[in-house]
Amino acid sequence: MNTKRNVGILIFDNAEVLDFAGPFEVLSVTSELNNFELFNVFTVAENRNPISAVNGLSVNPKYDYKNSPDIDILIISGGFGVRQQIKNENTLNWIRNVHQKTEYTISICSGAMLLAALGLLDDKPYCTHHQVYDDIIEMVPTGIPQKDKRFVEVDKMYTSGGISAGIDVSFHIVEKMYEAQIAQKTARYMEYNWVH
Repeated sequence: MNTKRNVGILIFDNAEVLDFAGPFEVLSVTSELNNFELFNVFTVAENRNPISAVNGLSVNPKYDYKNSPDIDILIISGGFGVRQQIKNENTLNWIRNVHQKTEYTISICSGAMLLAALGLLDDKPYCTHHQVYDDIIEMVPTGIPQKDKRFVEVDKMYTSGGISAGIDVSFHIVEKMYEAQIAQKTARYMEYNWVH
């Protein structure tokens, strides 16, 4: 097996629950089913205060921007709260710095707006939630929307469509980094109809 990867999932007030909970489940269960050897999955927020996700789910971030371990795979949640975060210099600077060192950086749903705000989608194909394409087209006129895809890979960056697409891209990452058999084992355990 390859080295265990640190997976940091960015959360914030009004993050979409399945955007972070879906990838968290796929990657942490994959590790659990393989002697906890593959992924160390944790949440990160600007500070350690509880965040109030969409519809009021209260979540305690494991780390904040200052004390997070090094991140091999960065997952950026979407949700209505992204609209505040694209104006938050602390968040933008943190993503920019972490992205430079990641093996993969992955946005879920409207989390792609944060990549757009950093100029990372310029001239690149991308996916996002179907209701967010107009916003990103305005932010990044040179970007190339992929409205018929669940997720798109460019270099070491993935953008995925709305909400449940985060589960699909997470299975894809497991298959890419390890093998299809490991991803299928997780899908069977989760009773998820994963098509790769």
